[in-house]
Amino acid sequence: MQHVEIVGVVGKVGNPTGQPCAPRGRYLSEGMSATEERRHVTRSRANPGGMDVLKVLGPEVRPFRERKPPWFKVPAPGGPKYRDLTAMIKQENLHTVCQEAACPNVGECWERGTATFMILGDTCTRRCGFCNVQTGKPTWNDPLEPARVARSVAKMGLRHAVITSVDRDDLPDYGASAFVGVIRSIRQQAPQCKVEVLTPDFRGQEMPLAKVIAERPDVFNHNCEVVPRLYPVARRGSEFLRSARVLKNAKEMGGDEVVTKSGLMVGLGETHEEMVETFGILREHHVQVLTVGQYLRPTERHLPIVRYWHPDEFKALEDAAYALGFDHIAAGPLVRSSYHADQHVPQQQPGTGPLAA
Repeated sequence: MQHVEIVGVVGKVGNPTGQPCAPRGRYLSEGMSATEERRHVTRSRANPGGMDVLKVLGPEVRPFRERKPPWFKVPAPGGPKYRDLTAMIKQENLHTVCQEAACPNVGECWERGTATFMILGDTCTRRCGFCNVQTGKPTWNDPLEPARVARSVAKMGLRHAVITSVDRDDLPDYGASAFVGVIRSIRQQAPQCKVEVLTPDFRGQEMPLAKVIAERPDVFNHNCEVVPRLYPVARRGSEFLRSARVLKNAKEMGGDEVVTKSGLMVGLGETHEEMVETFGILREHHVQVLTVGQYLRPTERHLPIVRYWHPDEFKALEDAAYALGFDHIAAGPLVRSSYHADQHVPQQQPGTGPLAA
């Protein structure tokens, strides 16, 4: 029988010989050296699963603290509409992905009077390497949240509202019923407003997806985020083809009443050819609207940037996507999935921005 010894901490109690013991919690089995390093698997976003991300991204990555290219300069937020919207969101105890994900367009969008509401709390059950939303065990469960979101949409006079959420793999329907509640509430309190939902993948389950599509949101959005090759690094716990199937199923369930949309980002070592190939896969899965933006590293604990794409390269991606048959493309360094979302689909309400005239 193999002998296993549990070694305690250094001290007088239980150590009458006075000899130093191995570190606390170390388990030594027969044949293992006391000085052998124990492999430590982390939940770090920058090194998911303890892997060396440079083996995937390549050795040439950008330092965290450096001057960004000039096309990333945007005015700092702080205008009057921005302050009013901040106060209203705080008063209604709501969350926005604009704040949680540190979106660079928050000043511009909030000055235009629009925001992407994030339901189901601010804690995600997954840990994507690029995302700034906190991760952990969620506790948020507010049955009145749909009504509060709809009230805010009505107060803002929006003609196009975007509703997203954290991943809630802890819930039986993965949060689908919360989307249903928000869609119904907005249709009651702001019937002229178009509703776009940006959902998780619901673990690929069709019933939660069917519940959401049955409410006929005007736009169903699910972001695939990165090219398939980068999923083990950037989206652990997710699968590219599963996300693509979610979009295809959404279109088949919703038909012409629902526009399908997805978003990708660049900057993690993907090539132009990989991006265009991914566009083709999404088009085969009936995606109609596509957004492409530059990944910006939120903190040093997130995946490093390999390179910044030039605006001309985004124009080349846009041309390639239109050639594949997409209805609308938004591609640029600061483009995000919900950036100018009202311009991605036809609007019946007049106005140049999300606020109806």
